[in-house]
Order: sequence, then C-alpha cells, then structure tokens
Amino acid sequence: MLGLMAARQAGLDDPARLRRAERTRRVLSLELNKDRDVERIHGSGINTLDIEPVEGRYMLSGGSDGVIVLYDLENLSRKPSYTCKALFSVGRSHPDVHKFSVETVQWYPHDTGMFTSSSFDKTLKIWDTNTLQPADTFHFEGTVYSHHMSPVATKHCLIAVGTKSPKVQLCDLKSGSSSHILQGHRQEVLAVSWSPRHEYILATGSADGRVKLWDVRRASGCLSTLDQHNGEKSKASSEAANTAHNGRVNGLCYTNDGLHLLTIGTDDRMRLWNSSTGENTLVNYGKVCNESRKGLKFAISCGCNPEFAFVPYGSTIAVYTVFTGELITMLRGHYSTVNCCVFQPHFQELYSGSKDCNILAWIPALREPVPDDISEKPLPQQHLNPAYEDAWSSSDDEG
Repeated sequence: MLGLMAARQAGLDDPARLRRAERTRRVLSLELNKDRDVERIHGSGINTLDIEPVEGRYMLSGGSDGVIVLYDLENLSRKPSYTCKALFSVGRSHPDVHKFSVETVQWYPHDTGMFTSSSFDKTLKIWDTNTLQPADTFHFEGTVYSHHMSPVATKHCLIAVGTKSPKVQLCDLKSGSSSHILQGHRQEVLAVSWSPRHEYILATGSADGRVKLWDVRRASGCLSTLDQHNGEKSKASSEAANTAHNGRVNGLCYTNDGLHLLTIGTDDRMRLWNSSTGENTLVNYGKVCNESRKGLKFAISCGCNPEFAFVPYGSTIAVYTVFTGELITMLRGHYSTVNCCVFQPHFQELYSGSKDCNILAWIPALREPVPDDISEKPLPQQHLNPAYEDAWSSSDDEG
C-alpha cells in the first residue's frame, strides 16, 4: 500500500489503481461488525433491500409481513458503536400497506424523493418519500415477484415487472399505465433487470429455465434467449436447447459495467454470460445452493479488481470472484435462510436480510486485532488471499 501511495504521489501511477486496490482490500476483509447494528423492526422474514445510489445513505427493506422500513445508515452520533435507526416504516396500521409479502423495493434511481415496492398482493406501488403516501398503484392479475427501474434511462420511465404470468409487463411512470407487454416466456417471470449500460435493454429470468434479453423498442422485443450449451446441443433435443438453467431462474444481476450478466437457478448453478453476444462464459462456480421458490436478490461489487459476487447460500453469504468462479469466503452470522443482500459501493459495505428478521451489516475490518500480551512482538508474515494479490498486480496493462 505504501508503495502504491508513493507512486501515486510522484505521479508515476494511475490514481484509479490505488483506488481499486483499496476497494478490493476492503471487500476481502468484510466481517460481521460488532459495533454496528440495524434496528430490528420487521416481525417476519426480510425479502428485499435497496440502498439509494445518490448518497448511499438511506436503505429500504421489505418483509414477508408486508412492512416497508427506511433506515439511515449514517453514524450521526460519531460514536464507534451505533445503531442504524429506522426513520419511518409503512407498518401494518398504515392504510396503504401491502396486504401480503413485499418481494422487491427500489429507490427511484435519480433522487430519494420516491421509491417503489411490489408484493404478492398483485400490486406495484410508487411512493412519495416525504408524505409516505402512494403516488400511484399498478394492479396485476397475478402475484408480483420482481420489478426494476433502469439505473441509466434518460429517455423513458419504464418499470419492468415480473409476475405469475409469463408476460413481462412494462409500466410507464409518466402515463401511469402499463405501456406494453413482452411475450416469450412459458412460465412465471421471477427476476427482471435493466442493463446498466444500455437503457433499452432488459434481462428477464423465468421458471421455464430461460433467460431472455429484450430491446423494448423493437416490435418483437426479444433479442436472444441465452443457451447454456452455446448452441452445441443436438437439434433433436430442441426442448432442452436454449435454456439458461435446468431449473427455475430466480436471480439476475448485471456487472457494474453492463458487459456481463450473472444468473442463478434452482439447478444449484450460477452462470456468467457475455451480455453482448449472449455467450455462456463457462465460469465454474461449483454448487451454489438455491432452494428459493421465488426471487433471490444477490449483489456484485463495484470498482474492485477482481469483482466479487455476494450470493445468499442457506444461512450464509457466499463470496465469489465473478470472472474465475473462486469461492473466497462464507459470511456467517444469520440464524436462518438469507433472502437478499445489497452492496454499498461508496464504502464497500454489505447488508443482508434473512428469514430470522434481522438485517446484518458486514463492514471492512480496519486491521487484524492483536492480543495485548503480544502487541510488542513483531507479527509473523501473513499470506494474502490470492485474489488480493491479483488486485495489487503491478502489470503494465492495468488501466
């Protein structure tokens, strides 16, 4: 680190490299923080979390009880130990509370004045953060599993919605109506995600084992259906061809640059796809235990080298390197199944929600604790994690 800082100070090194190295170090040292708690409000399992991208300060959570809570993650007390307080909640006594389980919450990407929520009660609600009243409500014929707003769109205000119907619904915030429908899946749509690179490109995952990429400007809509065999399977078994997983696809997440798409299925597999060509990159993550019957919310780091995926794995969170498939560590702390996790890129923090009703904060360790009786002795040389060593490579091709 001192060498990197000296090179940066002398103008001999790219400032982005030092930034990447420190971000990577922080992610590799994530641990359950004993000094930071998140106030426990939910009376049942937590299904979804989202941190607003503007300041990275406010977090939403949605639970199986239909309750939505907004937390302030900032340490206003400036004390080493503190609790992230709930600023408000849409509780069971609220007249507009969701009747059933909240499956997805998301902040409006451009400011904190609005957020969205969708539920098993067949509704998607647009909330005014200041008044805590729904500004609009969209109704559907079936259970809503997932919804997503584009983080980069400037020319449209479409919300993609996955429901029990095989049709993907697009709701327009400007008109307040369901603008059009994308047809192609055969079973319910469990996960939807807009590309962070192209504002009109949408990825959807379904219980039919398929992942489809759409350009919502096109009449036909569907650009491609991802094929785990990259087209090499015999045409005789056309039913098995063009499936991304041999089970329900219940999780999607783009890498931050939008060049790759990570998918998870109930076949206990995770796959990485080139989002431009639709090619399966064949990265082997091993068995990724996934017994969820609905959407699974996982996260990918931002600004690290290599990038990491944080995936709910039973009562733990598995941390993988995205492009090599290496399992780096398992974060343990929950007492029951983890349903969701969200990454805070400003400070490389991770928050996770579980059926145990708790939200846990995983914070980078400042340094290795040293017992008092050996604090005067020199510490033995410690071996770095291989991924950590890669991140600090001095190769000339780093940008």
